[in-house]
Amino acid sequence: MKPVKVGICGLGTVGSGTFNVLKRNAEEIARRAGRGIEVAQIAQRRPNPHCDTGSTPITADVLAVADNPEIDVVVELIGGYTLARELVLRAIANGKHVVTANKALIAVHGNEIFAKAREQGVIVAFEASVAGGIPVIKALREGLAANRINWVAGIINGTGNFILSEMREKGRTFPDVLAEAQALGYAEADPTFDVEGIDAAHKLTILASIAFGIPLQFDKAYTEGITRLTTADVGYAEALGYRIKHLGVARSTAQGIELRVHPTLIPADRLIANVNGVMNAVMVNGDAVGSTLFYGAGAGREPTASAVVADLVDVVRAMTSDPENRVPHLAFQPDALSDHPVLPIESCESAYYLRIQAKDHPGVLAQVASILSARGINIESIMQKEAEEHDGLVPMILITHRVTERHMVEAITALEALDDVIGDVVRIRVEHLN
Repeated sequence: MKPVKVGICGLGTVGSGTFNVLKRNAEEIARRAGRGIEVAQIAQRRPNPHCDTGSTPITADVLAVADNPEIDVVVELIGGYTLARELVLRAIANGKHVVTANKALIAVHGNEIFAKAREQGVIVAFEASVAGGIPVIKALREGLAANRINWVAGIINGTGNFILSEMREKGRTFPDVLAEAQALGYAEADPTFDVEGIDAAHKLTILASIAFGIPLQFDKAYTEGITRLTTADVGYAEALGYRIKHLGVARSTAQGIELRVHPTLIPADRLIANVNGVMNAVMVNGDAVGSTLFYGAGAGREPTASAVVADLVDVVRAMTSDPENRVPHLAFQPDALSDHPVLPIESCESAYYLRIQAKDHPGVLAQVASILSARGINIESIMQKEAEEHDGLVPMILITHRVTERHMVEAITALEALDDVIGDVVRIRVEHLN
C-alpha cells in the first residue's frame, strides 16, 4: 500500500522532534498504522541543527504545503493564531487531514475549524495541544467514554509548576525563579502566557469541551496568574498541610460549568500536589471510574512529538473510514453538544485560604469570625503567628469551607474595611480534589 505523505509546517522544537521520531521509528510506526508514513515536504523559515532533513523538499511558504496535491496530511507546528488558522483552513478546504499541537488555535478557533473539517470529511487531530506527551485527550474522548465526567483538574503549564516548586523547596522569590526559568529555556522572554495562566486556560478550555460536551469557549475561562504569590504564603500553606499549585479546574454543576485557572492550595497528601518541576498532571473524575491521574512530560521535543506522531497514526488508520463513524472531535456528536453555560467566576464555589495582616489588638479575630459568619462562611482552621518585628502586625491565616466567590468577595471587602486590618487580604482558593 502506498505510504501516506505528510507535510510538516514548522521545524522548531516540536517539528524537529516529530521528523526525527518518524524517521527513527518508521518501521514500528508502519506496523502500527498499517502503511508507511513519509514526510514529503517541510516548511521552515530557518534550518534546525537538531534535525537532518536529508533530501526532503523544503519551502519557506507554509501555504504551499497546504496546496501541494501530493500531501495527504498537514502537520501544523508553527503556533499562534493567524497564519496557523489560515494554513489549517486552507488544508481542510483542499481535502487534507490536519494534525496540530496548537492549543491556542484550537481553544480560540476550534469550533470553526471542526465545522469546516466535518463539511470536508477530514480529520483534525490535536492530542499534542494539551499536556505534551500525556495522552489525556484520547483518554477523555475514548477511554472514559462510559463516564459522566464530574471534574477535571490539572497542572498543565510546566513553567508555572517549576516556579512554584522552586519557591516551596528552596524559599526563593517569584522574580528570582522566573529569571532562572527564562535562562533555562522553560519560560519565554515575555512569560505572560505562562505565569498569567493564559496557556493553561487554552488547554483547560479544550479539556472541558471534551469532558462535558460543550462548545469551545476560551473567552469565558477565568484566569489568574502566580505573579503575586509570596514565599510567605507558600510556607504558610505548607505548615497547614497544603501545597500551592497553578491549577486549571473544570467542574460540572447543576448551574453550569466552572472553567478557571488560578493558584490553588491542594492537600499535600494528594498525588497531584507532589508533581514538581516542569512536569504536568491531569486528574479526571468520572462517575463510574472515580478519580484517575495522568502524569508525564507536558512539553519538550520528543514528548510532544510522541503525541503528534500518535495522532498521525490515528489519522492513517481512519483515513478510509466513513467520516460519520469516526470519533467526534470534541468526543460528543456535533449535533448533541450541550448549551450548559460556563459560569462567571462570581458563581463558582471553592474553599479559601485567607491571610490577614492585623494590628496586635484584642478582639480582632472575633471581628473577623463575625464578618465571615454573617455571610455563611465557616472556618475550617486558623493559624495565628507572632507579631512581625518590622511592623508589629500579626499575620492571621484561615482556611474556610466551600463558599461562592461572590460571598467571599463581599466578606473580604468588609474585612479590609476594619480599622485593625492593614492592607489587602490575600485570598487563594483551596481544592481538596476528593
